Amino acid sequence: MQRFTNKTALVTGGAGGIGAATARRLAAEGARVAVFDLHEAAKPEVTQAGWLSRAFDGTDGEALAAAVAQVEAELGPIDVLFNNLGQSGRERSALFCDSDEEVWRFVTEVNLMTTMRACRIIAPGMKARGRGRIVNMSSDAALSGDLRLSDYAAAKMGIVGFTRALAQELAPHGVTVNAVCPGAIATEAHNRIPRETLDALVAATPAGFIAQAEEVGGLVAYLASDEARFITGQTIAINGGRNML
Repeated sequence: MQRFTNKTALVTGGAGGIGAATARRLAAEGARVAVFDLHEAAKPEVTQAGWLSRAFDGTDGEALAAAVAQVEAELGPIDVLFNNLGQSGRERSALFCDSDEEVWRFVTEVNLMTTMRACRIIAPGMKARGRGRIVNMSSDAALSGDLRLSDYAAAKMGIVGFTRALAQELAPHGVTVNAVCPGAIATEAHNRIPRETLDALVAATPAGFIAQAEEVGGLVAYLASDEARFITGQTIAINGGRNML
């Protein structure tokens, strides 16, 4: 399929894991792809259009605005935005009663605030052009309220509420906004999550296994395509049946 020919897609947090898998999928389907992350993203072997990788701190609003301007100058207006940047407190995760406000603020900034900031920069252009797809990364943790992930669950549920509100605003202008909530997905980030947390995730997943990042990338690609024009404001879980919306 070549669903993204002549379209420009931006993937934040795209140097590894789900972001990288999604960037590869979009590129394979003909998109001009820009990837933002702390580190440069490797260019996939299968890419038929433009490719741009920018390395900077995604919580830096000025750097983000400058990078978006570069993308639009080199690759064209952004048609697809996948707000994938985010993480939990990882090794600093703790039960809430033992947690630190510094960690809450970091988790909220890197998940919720970066998503809102990217949308604020890019959504007005989509609205003006009368087309666009925004996919925001939430998490199954938002639906479950997992132990040791209270700050992460709060930030990711904030993304769900934001997605719904923005979808209402942009739907009359041909722009869809949806959220995806992955459950246990095999990424490098899992190596930094406490073993007991991962074990609990798998034990609570009816499918009984951890999925691959490419499976989430396939879902994002569908939501970003013209086929999904009637899907907006939705929260879609990809979690092996752990939670059912």
